[in-house]
Amino acid sequence: MFPSFEKIYILSESLDSPLAKRVQSLYPKELIQISDHEPFQNQTQTMTAKQFDRSKKILTIKKFKGEFFKRCPGATQKKTLTCCNYHVLNLGSQCNMNCSYCYLQSYLTQLTTVLYSNIDQALNELKEMADKFYQLPFRVGTGEITDSLSLDLISLYSVQLIEFFKSYPKWTLEFKTKSDQVDQFLHSDHSGNVTVSWSINPQFVISREEHGTASFEQRIQAAKKCVDKGYPIAFHIDPMIYHKDWKLNYLDLVNQICANFTVDQVQVISVGALRFQPEQRHIMKERFGMDSLITRAEMFQGEGAKLRYDQNLRQEMFQTVVQQFKSNNPKWKIFMCMETPETWISTYGSNPMQVPELKELFRPLPKI
Repeated sequence: MFPSFEKIYILSESLDSPLAKRVQSLYPKELIQISDHEPFQNQTQTMTAKQFDRSKKILTIKKFKGEFFKRCPGATQKKTLTCCNYHVLNLGSQCNMNCSYCYLQSYLTQLTTVLYSNIDQALNELKEMADKFYQLPFRVGTGEITDSLSLDLISLYSVQLIEFFKSYPKWTLEFKTKSDQVDQFLHSDHSGNVTVSWSINPQFVISREEHGTASFEQRIQAAKKCVDKGYPIAFHIDPMIYHKDWKLNYLDLVNQICANFTVDQVQVISVGALRFQPEQRHIMKERFGMDSLITRAEMFQGEGAKLRYDQNLRQEMFQTVVQQFKSNNPKWKIFMCMETPETWISTYGSNPMQVPELKELFRPLPKI
């Protein structure tokens, strides 16, 4: 089922692109408008709640004028956070799902959902870096400012990226999603270096806070499809969200993952706790009210100027999940995302470079 939009703009500069042609073949003509200019001018400030909601219902196809390939934002905060050397490839912006905690609410200024038509430029940037550092274990993800797969039925960019990464076996591509949209690439020939991962929470949290996403069971079933086709998978239990029965629900989540997958099938698991910029709180309250677990959470100013749970609560959450995985099998590879060295010490007793199964993830890579 293709994502629905109230209006689709295709910029003239993109009209001859495969993406524009595919969009025109998938959607009714009356929804599509060809334009020489952006449909709305960018703002210099973040969107209002009404503008943010509307931006999810309008799609723009255009060329991206900047650099596609860059370091994960965590790399810029190495003095306060421990970074896992992740790199991102942005092929669009905004998401057609609607999580209450989504950081895009305080980040985006583009007044529509966007898919970039010039993937050839993105692949050229990747090739330049991959040819230069082909022996190094770069990890590249496409899910920073959009979900990796929820719009992929429109673009089919996953198929092109999987084909590209066959030539660079030491590099890893990661699709991170809250959808179950995997059928479009399951039969692609791959080299075992494409990881399909799910940001996952207990169904209680999904129902309350992750609106329009696939259910817990749908995500698990999609992961099984990928395993059956030889794809490594990963899970990101992030953000962990405090609620009355959080411990029972997260223990059950761990047990469900352990019951459905083996250590060898799951490349890595990350855990992270709720965090957001202070200026985001007002738009979340306006969009989701005070019944949300997010808007009524007790948060404190922390690292990276973000609001976070108290460090003792974060530590208890992480220890609960990590210990439950390790009690099932000590070989599970689990790391913490966007966390402080102090939390690493309190949870693991050491920094990640001293954890044998995590060394390769955190080994410093050259600057680009």
